[in-house]
Amino acid sequence: MRAVIIRLCCTLIPLFMFAGCSNGDRLAAIEERGELWVVSRNSPTTYYLDKNGAAGFEYDLAERFAEHLGVELKMQPAFSLDALFNRLRRGEADIAAAGLSLTALRGDEFSHSLPYATLTPIVIYKTGSYRPADLAELAEAPLLVLRDSSHAEALRALKVSGFPDLQWQEVEEADSMELLEKVDSGEAPFALVDSNEFRVQQSLYPRLATAFDLGNEQQMVWYLPAGSSSERLREAVDEFFSALQESGELARIRERHFGHAAVLSRIGSHTFARNMQSTLPRYEAMIRDVAEEYQLDWHLLAAIAYQESHWDPKATSPTGVRGMMMLTRPTAREMGVKDRTDPIQSLRGGARYLKDIRRRLPEDIAEPDRTWLALAAYNIGMAHLEDARVLTERQGGDPDLWSDVMERLPLLQKRQYYRTTRYGYARGREAVSYVQNIRHYYSILQWQASPVDQLSPPQQAAIYLPPALRGAILKSL
Repeated sequence: MRAVIIRLCCTLIPLFMFAGCSNGDRLAAIEERGELWVVSRNSPTTYYLDKNGAAGFEYDLAERFAEHLGVELKMQPAFSLDALFNRLRRGEADIAAAGLSLTALRGDEFSHSLPYATLTPIVIYKTGSYRPADLAELAEAPLLVLRDSSHAEALRALKVSGFPDLQWQEVEEADSMELLEKVDSGEAPFALVDSNEFRVQQSLYPRLATAFDLGNEQQMVWYLPAGSSSERLREAVDEFFSALQESGELARIRERHFGHAAVLSRIGSHTFARNMQSTLPRYEAMIRDVAEEYQLDWHLLAAIAYQESHWDPKATSPTGVRGMMMLTRPTAREMGVKDRTDPIQSLRGGARYLKDIRRRLPEDIAEPDRTWLALAAYNIGMAHLEDARVLTERQGGDPDLWSDVMERLPLLQKRQYYRTTRYGYARGREAVSYVQNIRHYYSILQWQASPVDQLSPPQQAAIYLPPALRGAILKSL
């Protein structure tokens, strides 16, 4: 009986806090309590904990909106879509920010914001197995979808409208990684997921691929409780998204979270996964020690070393660069490296060189852009990076933002542009690929090595790794 009373009180307290404030106006209630309650799916593409605390695309947006309102953000992780929407129904959350698409049923039940992104539903299969070309070829095999998802809603409509033999299985999870895991392990032949989520997670499942798109692009929105009480809050959200869109900040946030995704082929991702298990453990302690010595994130140093040499201390290129960090003779000499094939010397030389580049960048460049720009200079040279920053400023971009400079680096290969620069031609497109690859490896290493003691709640991103990677969790963290 006591447990029932406690559960009842936990349910009613949020309702009393809302109903007793501000004549039922939700925005006024938020301002009075000084907190914005946001419920989100616990997933790598929305909201999770990493070693630095809360992270994720939806978390970043929610945090900015809370700052816009001048209140504290209180995130609520949901482990199923049903639980997420029930929070809204009961008034326990002000907003559901969870990478949710706009559907007719949801639009009838809840208030919603203007769209802030788009996604495409896609059918995923395992390469080497049967690849369906369209829905008609799915009749004999069940399709996995998340329960209460927009995909389940769409499949029900399709079954009525022309595909009576269509079968699917709804899974009670909040994240598509569980579906991808089942297809990857052979438990299910197909899964229906959102394109943005698969793009981010594809490197973890290099054997999976897109069979076909299911329908057109869908709009992503935030959902709010229904009724006139949410009207002013909805208007505030719409104004917030409109301002982010017009300023270009929304595109920069998207790039920060998804810009590194899907830059590798399936073969490249599979090779990286294999090397994390077979090669990295031999050098992990060394990489950690050097990173600590030079005050760098060891995941970043490991990602750079993999991009340079696949963690091979004897690597040599046709141009004469050598070692784990693939240093040129002049750079090695400048950094005090006597033997480029000695992994500890090579790592120290590369770390020292990266630190020196970061120090030479203008002081007002903030992280993480400072690191991405430094990596570009590590690859292409400070002089050519500065040319790209000048081009960026000429074209109205921000030379201190990687997302803006990244667009101009390839222009250094076009005569009409490089002839106007101080240092001339450079292979700018390669520099972009270099940085994006490192960002991708860095992200995977961070997820894979995340501490288990932060699992609850919300869940730690590392647990979403497939067994092949989960079994290689890095030691001594």
